[in-house]
Amino acid sequence: MTYISGFVCAVPTARKDAYVAHARAGWPFFQKRGALRMVECWGEDVPHGKQTDFYRATQAREDETPLFSWVEWPDKATCDAAWSTMDGDSGQQDMPEMPFDGTRMFWGGFTPIVEEGESRPGKYVQGFVLAAPADKKQAYIDLANSAADMFQRYGATYQAECWGEDVPHGKQTDFYRAADARDGEVPVFAWIEWPDRATCDQAGRKMEAEMNGQDMPEMPFDGMRMFWGGFTPIFDSKTA
Repeated sequence: MTYISGFVCAVPTARKDAYVAHARAGWPFFQKRGALRMVECWGEDVPHGKQTDFYRATQAREDETPLFSWVEWPDKATCDAAWSTMDGDSGQQDMPEMPFDGTRMFWGGFTPIVEEGESRPGKYVQGFVLAAPADKKQAYIDLANSAADMFQRYGATYQAECWGEDVPHGKQTDFYRAADARDGEVPVFAWIEWPDRATCDQAGRKMEAEMNGQDMPEMPFDGMRMFWGGFTPIFDSKTA
């Protein structure tokens, strides 16, 4: 089973090109340690929420843009071994300077619990962060599976729901703070891939119309603390 390192950060909007260059330079360090893929996504339609959102999660400033990114590994063992040697690699001294405040970036290790469709280089990604009760994991899987049929019916090409397995607590930011997680809750890192933003936006309108007047299904987590946004991939190692 694959394993996901999920990342969220905020980058100065004016330094977008520098961030892309940094991602390109960083990919070989992951690749030679066994990573299968790396995808970096730039915020395009990221709403401000009443309780949680990507801006609060990263303590983003007015001139910064949220990012949603992941690295795919063949398994957790490969990922753990890679991170244990990353800091000691002398080649990292040749990496370009980080074009963002790394102290406000947060990350974690996640196991996919729902995967629908085929993940391939695309043009638009919806990223989600939330916290779900550990004892409602199967209920969450069941809900995600039922929603996947609807997303694919409206044009989504891939959906991944990833359950927190090795998610550290940070000094300034982390997945727990981001989702206002409570005791007994587990961070979830998820995304839906679309062929383009127009298809995604149209799907949203259709889903809203379809649900109008219907009772919402019971959700096995607090939806008020879930946040999401639309992102454009700016680096995908499959096409780099």
